[in-house]
Amino acid sequence: MIKSIEFISYSSKKTFEAGLRIGRILNCGIIIAMTGDLGAGKTAFVQGLARGLDVPEKYYITSPTYTLINEYPGRYPFFHIDLYRLESEVDFEDIGLFDIFQTQAVAAVEWADRLHKDVLTDYLSIHIEVLTDLSRNIRISAYGSHKTSLIYEIDNILKDYHLKEK
Repeated sequence: MIKSIEFISYSSKKTFEAGLRIGRILNCGIIIAMTGDLGAGKTAFVQGLARGLDVPEKYYITSPTYTLINEYPGRYPFFHIDLYRLESEVDFEDIGLFDIFQTQAVAAVEWADRLHKDVLTDYLSIHIEVLTDLSRNIRISAYGSHKTSLIYEIDNILKDYHLKEK
């Protein structure tokens, strides 16, 4: 049973496109926990995700580093959360995430490793690792009983997808 997949993106444009394809198949009530170094491409992936969720082009998707949470309209409400500025682990109730996580929205949490370890139980994890100036290793894992089938769908939409720039 597939619980995770990995692929390499060779540009920020391709990272955006992978997010776009995944956003197109997402249903409501999904939490995406994102980790990776600063500048790894988490925001580029989220920008594609937002477009795949039909967030209108008039909304510029930027990392909410100072506001912590940005909300966008789309096929489902989309919350982009950035925990970079938080200096220690937090419980999602401390910053108002409890209400978001209980809705039928899609929530992408950058720097999710700053959440208390037991906060998330049913979610997708996306880890982006810098390989070179342009290439990134992207690992998507499923946690919880309902997310494993989503990994199969993601694998299907990306298996014939050539992420290398031509």
